[in-house]
Formats: sequence, structure tokens, C-alpha cells
Amino acid sequence: MSVAENYSLAELMIVAASEAWRDNGELFASGLGVLPRLGASLAKLTHTPELLMTDSECFLVEEPIPVGPRGDYVPKYSGYLGFERVFEAVWGGRRHAMIGPTQVDRFAQTNLSAIGGDYYQPKIAMLGVRGLPGNSINHKNSFLVPNHSTRSLVAEVDMVSGVGFNPERWEEGMNASFMSVGILLTDLCVIDYNGPNHAPQVRSLHPGVSFEQVQENTGFELLAAPDMGVTPAPTEAQLEIIRRLDPHDLRSKQLKGNPPGIRQA
Repeated sequence: MSVAENYSLAELMIVAASEAWRDNGELFASGLGVLPRLGASLAKLTHTPELLMTDSECFLVEEPIPVGPRGDYVPKYSGYLGFERVFEAVWGGRRHAMIGPTQVDRFAQTNLSAIGGDYYQPKIAMLGVRGLPGNSINHKNSFLVPNHSTRSLVAEVDMVSGVGFNPERWEEGMNASFMSVGILLTDLCVIDYNGPNHAPQVRSLHPGVSFEQVQENTGFELLAAPDMGVTPAPTEAQLEIIRRLDPHDLRSKQLKGNPPGIRQA
């Protein structure tokens, strides 16, 4: 397959996001946000067709639904997946979601609730924990952070909305068998937590990005994975699918300025 010569950073990240679901099998794939959703959709249409996806309402679909206004597009329904069955998938560990937290730390703990100050009087109040405590302890999660900085990748989150590998928060008798973390995808690199004792490590650097640049913009120490490389560029075939899934080009509005996929020095 021919590699694309021109592609945006958003398109590079969509392809990188799709790899989070590779070989997941028959799991409920949830991409929360435009780029994660396109990543999950690309995964189903290319390397992991067993993934289960919905119409974002209550039905399973045979193929991912394009983002944005559907126009005359008619979903290809394959079954019913109401809230009760969604919760069964969530609580049974049969889901892999990619979320967009405000903060992620060295333990893979996430925060989308409050920033700074006392919890009851934070400097910034956000969404609240919503369903993340139950989701993060019951099934696999990956993260997408569109602005990699020391404000978003911190030593420890200001408020734990989603659990991670911090041993101080796992008391005796707690069941961590379903808790799992996939990747942390940013606009600079791909990170996982598969280093020694779940240490965060850089799996790949986006084209034109150095490890030193990533570390400088991270609030905790990173390891370089033994096989660290460059994040693969999209193929022309992948870009064709992405364009079909995103006919209104919403992907171009997800990163400030819609930067190119290859950074210039």
C-alpha cells in the first residue's frame, strides 16, 4: 500500500488511534470525540472487523456511520444495543473506549472534573467525573490529548476521575482484573504504560518530533520504548476511507491551525 505524501496531523493521529483497537476482537469500540471515533471506525474497516459499533443511539451497525450530518446516508443496522446491554458490556469488561481527559498523569490516572485549588473551590470546574470512575475500573481505556504540554500531562492529576496504576489508591481486596490502559495519543507522540511497573514509555514519535521535545513538554519522566520508532504515515487507502467517514472535513477543525503531519524544523 502506498504511503501518502501529504497528510494532516489530524489524519496521522486518526491512523495512530485506530491501532489502539488492533486485534481487540468482538469488543464494543467507543471513540469519544471526532478523532477517536474516526480512529475506531478506521480500525473496523481495515484491520479489526469484529469490533462492535453503534449508531450512537441504540442499534449496532455493520459499518461505521460517517461523522457530522448524515444527509441521505442510511445506516446498515445489525442488532439492538440498548442502555442495559451497553452497561452489561461496560461492567463485563467488553468495551474499549478512547476518551479525551483534561489531565493524564504518570500513573495513567485521568481528570476531567476540576483543576487547581481545593476540590470544593477549584480554580476551574469542568464536567465532573461523569461515568469515568465506573468505566475506568471495568474496561480498557485509551486517551487522546490534542495539546501535549506540562499542563495536560502532569505528575499527578488534581482530581482522580479515572483510576490508573497508582498503588496507593488500590486497597487490599480491590479487584483490578478489568482495569486496563491502551495508549495515550497526543499531537507529539504515542505513549503506553507497558514499561517496568507500568512506567509510561514513548512507543512512537510523530514525524519531525524528537524524544527530547516530548520530555520537555511532559510533567513526568518518560522512557523510550526499546522499539521506539516514528508514527506510521497514513496510506492513500486509509486517507480515502477517512475522507468517506468524514465528508464534512470535521477532522481539520480538531487541532488548532490544522497542522501538517510532518513537522518542519
